[in-house]
Amino acid sequence: MTFFSRMLSIWREDNLLRRVIKNSGHLLSGNVIAAALGFAQGILAVRLIGVTDWGLVTTVITFASNINRLLTFRMSEVVVKRLGEALPHGKKVKAAVAVKAAMLTETATSIVAYLVLLALTPWAASTFAKNLQTGPLFLFYGLILLTNLIAESSTGVLQAVRRFDWIARINIVQSVFIAGIILYAFLAGRGIFEVILAYVIGKSINGIGLAILALRELNKTLGAAWWKVSLRSLPEQRSMFSFMVNTNLIGTVNLFTRDNIPLYLAALLSTTQVGYFKLAQSLINLILLPLDPLIWPTYTEISRTVAQKQWDLTRQLLRRVSLITGSVVFAVGGFLALTGWFLLPLLYGEQARPAYPALLILLIGYGFACVFQWNRPLLLALGKPGYPVLVSLLVGLVELTLIYLLVPSLGYLALAGILSAYFVVSIGIIIFRGFNEINRLSLFSE
Repeated sequence: MTFFSRMLSIWREDNLLRRVIKNSGHLLSGNVIAAALGFAQGILAVRLIGVTDWGLVTTVITFASNINRLLTFRMSEVVVKRLGEALPHGKKVKAAVAVKAAMLTETATSIVAYLVLLALTPWAASTFAKNLQTGPLFLFYGLILLTNLIAESSTGVLQAVRRFDWIARINIVQSVFIAGIILYAFLAGRGIFEVILAYVIGKSINGIGLAILALRELNKTLGAAWWKVSLRSLPEQRSMFSFMVNTNLIGTVNLFTRDNIPLYLAALLSTTQVGYFKLAQSLINLILLPLDPLIWPTYTEISRTVAQKQWDLTRQLLRRVSLITGSVVFAVGGFLALTGWFLLPLLYGEQARPAYPALLILLIGYGFACVFQWNRPLLLALGKPGYPVLVSLLVGLVELTLIYLLVPSLGYLALAGILSAYFVVSIGIIIFRGFNEINRLSLFSE
């Protein structure tokens, strides 16, 4: 049987996989349009303001976003898990109180995050941008923290009720506004402020739009008075709090080991190096584009099969999702490796050529992460949210040590290699534990 005939056979017989792909398809359609617009706007922005200022834009966005990540409890995962457990059994009160608690908590942390940003802006401007006059840019972009007060919880609601099509549409609208404003800035010969303004408006539309759609869906699913439920009726408070803390911890670990990479480059080297790194990532997004939408539909279905103790179905889903993601990584990654040397200067100008070696190195780590993108969702569904945190923390400590020892002298390519190694080692360990846990639980179920 050929590869393609085997894939067709799997598709015909596997209803669960078809549901994952169908829900992913809604997100993918939105992501394709958003990515195309994002790719174009990135080209225009780099040609307008140059690699160094593009690195500054990346630094500003990363710092403000990571302040929020540091304090957030990743409420989308909390909401998906709670609604996934409650809705199939008709427990509307349990679902309502969980969502209400999540939204109130996220609102509080978002406000605190902006206050922290206000306090840290002078330090960030001098440390990362190496120019105190860039402080207003950090504060201005930080407004998205206030326009996205319940964005994560809202995303979780829409994922749990499988309204991935709405998430996709909001993503498209956001991208259209960002691209339109950057196109205006390019044609009018404007500067870095207009580029950041585009992202502020786009991200604000995203946050407000998700909130409106999620509240509409909650009224439809749980009744118009769902928000009046008393928080005292919150079931399994200790379990929910533990899950929230663990999701916050993994977010914090990811922040320091992965999301802060542009800030490390800015602090240890320069925003020009940040720009090269960002350009390499912009091409890698061609791999992430079709695969990112698979993550949360896969998590939703993993949670259901695990809750129903369908271990063989869980294994089958994981293998088949990896078969699909691996095929995409091989095809797109190979194309980028062969053509990146020409694509980067063609799209962004000759100034972008130094980003090509970083692209090759990052393809290894990001490719591995894409093939096994279900690694952490599997442990979450199995009730082991702390294990990915521990693994990421221990491997991350080694990563951070190597960054501060090697990057100042070896440059951004050393950082790209260290980051790729972090992905391969940490995800490999988590995968091994996940399958061991499935095998152990399946023995007890027999």
